[in-house]
Amino acid sequence: MTSALDDPTLERHFKGHRDTITSVDFNCNMKQIATGSMDSCLMIWNLKPQMRAYRFVGHKDAVTSVQFSPSGHLVASASRDKTVRLWVPSVKGESTAFRAHTGTVRSVSFSGDGQTLVTASDDKTLKVWTVHRQKFLFSLNQHINWVRCAKFSPDGRLIVSASDDKSIKIWDKTSQECIHSFYEHGGYVNYADFHPSGTCIAAACTDNTVKVWDIRTNKLLQHYQVHSGVVNGLSFHPSGNYLITASNDSTMKILDLLEGRLLYTLHGHQGPVTCVTFSRTGDYFASGGSDEQAMVWKTNFKSTDYGEVLQQTETCVDLGGGGATVAILEQRLTLTEDKLKECIDNQHQINLQLHRREPDLQPRD
Repeated sequence: MTSALDDPTLERHFKGHRDTITSVDFNCNMKQIATGSMDSCLMIWNLKPQMRAYRFVGHKDAVTSVQFSPSGHLVASASRDKTVRLWVPSVKGESTAFRAHTGTVRSVSFSGDGQTLVTASDDKTLKVWTVHRQKFLFSLNQHINWVRCAKFSPDGRLIVSASDDKSIKIWDKTSQECIHSFYEHGGYVNYADFHPSGTCIAAACTDNTVKVWDIRTNKLLQHYQVHSGVVNGLSFHPSGNYLITASNDSTMKILDLLEGRLLYTLHGHQGPVTCVTFSRTGDYFASGGSDEQAMVWKTNFKSTDYGEVLQQTETCVDLGGGGATVAILEQRLTLTEDKLKECIDNQHQINLQLHRREPDLQPRD
């Protein structure tokens, strides 16, 4: 039986991009992850050790965002070349491209039913498209600066967007109207997403903070000041009880939302961690960084476990932030240089064996 104190562990480590990784996502079948990079490539990594990666070339500039469709049969990518591409994540790497915006496309995201896409751009707009034939449906136009991120709510009725105009907006997809704006005073919002319940949103901010807002009452619920660098991305655990964040301070943090506490600090990347996401079941999470590496981690904890952890651990620090006090409990998990080197060496040995066995199977260029 899993112990309450089982820590997240690094399971796999992938290197193949030639520049910063900007985005990462799991296929729902748990056989693949996709990564996008400043090197203009999309890569599909097969989680089985005997399978090679696919490198998909098509974008003319940096890939800013990637996401698998809910079925896992497609991958969407957004780029600085102002286009969005839909790829079939197989060895052929067939894709269709469409000119989505008049500026860099920062974000692309599927609706929960897989029928619709929302894109966000430096042209200050969000656009909604059908996945089938990539038909343009409508634009959302109230931001007055670059839009960094856009996501559908779990039920597909709302959209959240984060912009360099220091606002986070909630949109009604049916009426195509902005129903509320949250304003950030300390910095810009790099990333925002909905809680699995659809009742809250979380925002990753350039002032090193993470905030959780209730979209029913429009109140700030939690304010975490746990990073020492810009927060680039975040992901809710499917249970809704945990949030993982990625920061320029080279760490990821796992937050217990029920207790308002910091549970883990994860070290692994050399330099800024640019993106992080939980798998669909929450058993794994993946991260990418400016070190050009993607890492897959096993979560190891269960929702029921942390009551025991909180009882066993007495260390508690209070941080005051914006009138709110956040109790922080931190269990440090440091991935030592030795452990990381061991992981890399093991994968190198596996790759050498594969190279001898399967010389005909090559990555796609």
